[in-house]
Amino acid sequence: MFAVLHLANFPLQAVLCHDAQATAHSVALFSTEKKSRIIAANAQAAAAGVELGMTAPQAVARCAHLLIRTPNLDFEKEARATLHAVGFTLSPLIEDTAPGICTVDLKGFAPEKQSTIANAALAQLHALGLAATAGIARTPLLALYAAQVGPDLQPGRSHPHITPDNPKIGACLQAHQICNETHFLAPLPLAVASPSPQIADVLASWGLRSLGDVTAISCEAFVRRFGAEGLAFWHRAAGGSERPLTPIPLPQTFSAHLDFEHAVETLDPLLFILRRFLDRLSLELQAAHYVAGEIDFTLKLEDGTRHARRFRLPEPTADPEILFRTLHTHLESLRTESCIVGLALELLPVRPLVRQQGLFEAGLRDPHGFAETLARAAALVGSDRVGTPQCQDTHRPDALTLTVPATIVGQPLPLAIHAPLSPILRRLRPPIRANLVQQDNSWTLWSALISGPINHRSKGYPLSGEWWQSDRAWSRIEQDIELFEGGIYRLFRDRHGEWFLEGQYD
Repeated sequence: MFAVLHLANFPLQAVLCHDAQATAHSVALFSTEKKSRIIAANAQAAAAGVELGMTAPQAVARCAHLLIRTPNLDFEKEARATLHAVGFTLSPLIEDTAPGICTVDLKGFAPEKQSTIANAALAQLHALGLAATAGIARTPLLALYAAQVGPDLQPGRSHPHITPDNPKIGACLQAHQICNETHFLAPLPLAVASPSPQIADVLASWGLRSLGDVTAISCEAFVRRFGAEGLAFWHRAAGGSERPLTPIPLPQTFSAHLDFEHAVETLDPLLFILRRFLDRLSLELQAAHYVAGEIDFTLKLEDGTRHARRFRLPEPTADPEILFRTLHTHLESLRTESCIVGLALELLPVRPLVRQQGLFEAGLRDPHGFAETLARAAALVGSDRVGTPQCQDTHRPDALTLTVPATIVGQPLPLAIHAPLSPILRRLRPPIRANLVQQDNSWTLWSALISGPINHRSKGYPLSGEWWQSDRAWSRIEQDIELFEGGIYRLFRDRHGEWFLEGQYD
């Protein structure tokens, strides 16, 4: 058995799927010829009186707010890739039969499950902004007829307005499975089997109007009258024969790119396209049994520059919602010098991570949510101020660096065997500038945090290091003080003679 996923009016659907402005308006697709005419229109335009073959002035006279679009090869390529990605969710053996037509080999599926999985594929395409019909039959050609006609559509009638915004689309979310081939083919008009003009004229003169009329004539008699061309048409009228598909391979790279016709100045159109890309790429990852470990994201700007960023995901995933949130968080805080004219996206695949944690280890409940929170915090305070502090290999006091937090929390460190030799110093970051003022034999501390007379001062303890590097050399004199009002603090004087309040002892 074979299934066919069919996108009616493929060029129009490709535009509607990827044009955020067009989704809620009356849209007509015009040919690119010198005297351009309408070749397709969506449901809103048809309701306003727009008809196929009209010129632009005629169409705008009937629908003043009509959006005029032309076929877009980039949109069609992306819609075609989306159709294939959904096809791969049904079977690894699919054929790119024609633009907007994908044939799937259902070998191995139980007959009672074939309609169920085809209906799921239709619902998935509908969620991705593409209105499809599906047919299931013994031969690929018969399945294509079933998809083009549909269970609730009139045979032989074209349906230029089947789009996700059409209220009749609910009837098209059910696959048409052919059980009785003769009963199905008999009323179909000759145009379904695409006869040549010569054969069509002869058959019309004979009074033959349907495929049933053609197959009522024996194949031998038909061939004697029309030759090899007639033989091919008779077999098409009979529903064709089983044939091996010409399979397309699973994608090896998971990327998408688009150059915009008009520069993008706001965030919403960019997010709309990004979501379409990620939905399609996620399906391809799942079909190939991969997950995304990193995201390569590039924006092409109008001034010729590029904004490129690589995101390493805290945990590999193929969930489009998580991938979209990662990019959305970055774009919310992004400001570019000029408008955006192009977009490129690539998901770097890795095998799904399988790891058994240790008995005393604990993983983050939502690693991606944690990473998103860190990204939002970094956008507010700066990326150099977010992370897990790690001590540097140096004697410089309070020398720390911020690293990416671990997603696995290991066993707690054992308690120290020996008690601390001194009170714990709670540092101020950054240290606060201070002044020491001497009056007679007493000293007074002045700072923005604490001030008062000093009861006791320790001797200064000089420290220095990295003197062999002029740009990293440091020196300081540390001193502990106790105020009359209570409290023990640490001061230090830098190499320039300035005093700072570094912290307070518990």
